[in-house]
Amino acid sequence: MKSIKRSDRSVLSLSGEDRFSFLQGLVSNDVTHADGSRAVYAALLTPQGKFLADFFIVGDGERLLLDCPAADAESLLKKLNMFKLRAKVTLENLGDTVHVFALFGSDALSAFDLGQGQQLLNDGIIVYADPRLAEAGARAFVPAAADPKALDGEEASEEEYHRHRIALGLPEAPTDLIADKSILLESGFDELHGVDWKKGCYMGQELTARTKYRGLIKKRLVPVSFEGGPIAPGAAITLDGKNVGEVRSVSNAGGIAMLRLEAIRAGAPLDIDGNIAHAHVPDWMVIPDVETAD
Repeated sequence: MKSIKRSDRSVLSLSGEDRFSFLQGLVSNDVTHADGSRAVYAALLTPQGKFLADFFIVGDGERLLLDCPAADAESLLKKLNMFKLRAKVTLENLGDTVHVFALFGSDALSAFDLGQGQQLLNDGIIVYADPRLAEAGARAFVPAAADPKALDGEEASEEEYHRHRIALGLPEAPTDLIADKSILLESGFDELHGVDWKKGCYMGQELTARTKYRGLIKKRLVPVSFEGGPIAPGAAITLDGKNVGEVRSVSNAGGIAMLRLEAIRAGAPLDIDGNIAHAHVPDWMVIPDVETAD
């Protein structure tokens, strides 16, 4: 098992008797499942159904902990406070007192007997299975005063971690998921257990549901491999001279790109600034065989 401290992640705390009902009306997944037995992956959307932020939600006694990108932490905290109104909820940024670790490798789940759940270790360390995909491994909240060696993992580099998650096709904000632009179903949230279709209303639900049931998706985030390089994030991708997408994340000879479905289905070599690239559809991802009428 490999372990890496995610210095680019932060932790928000929601406490108070209304913490579940408050968050339930805002995010894409069913918050009640974050009851201390397992984590939940969810997103906050604009009223128009565009992506604002994503995070993991973990129940910890009388509070909910949100594992989110550090770059988004303060803006997310501000946004949540705007919606608080009279709800009995207290929100805090714990970024200086609780650290986020990612644990990956074939034994990341079995090392803590996690299954798809979570465990409380010594010194207040919480380890939980990544709710998106078993192959993603696990994550941990480690208080600043605790010894991260309790995780018993081999220290990994940023490059190793991103190579791992890119190979699995797991997007991360802000590089792959762009605020006010990305759409959940283009970004794998359905297959990665980030949306509950049976829960009640939440902000942006109407457009998200319409997108699913009318089959309006024309693009998807998918892993790509490069021949040659280097390739820069944002580079245009073409097929037979036609622009079919753009590169988002890059790690070594691979990355994640937003591609039009016809380019993915074609299975043909793609061009990025004169370099050959290939799209790779992960086993978990569902790409429709044909276009669905609007």
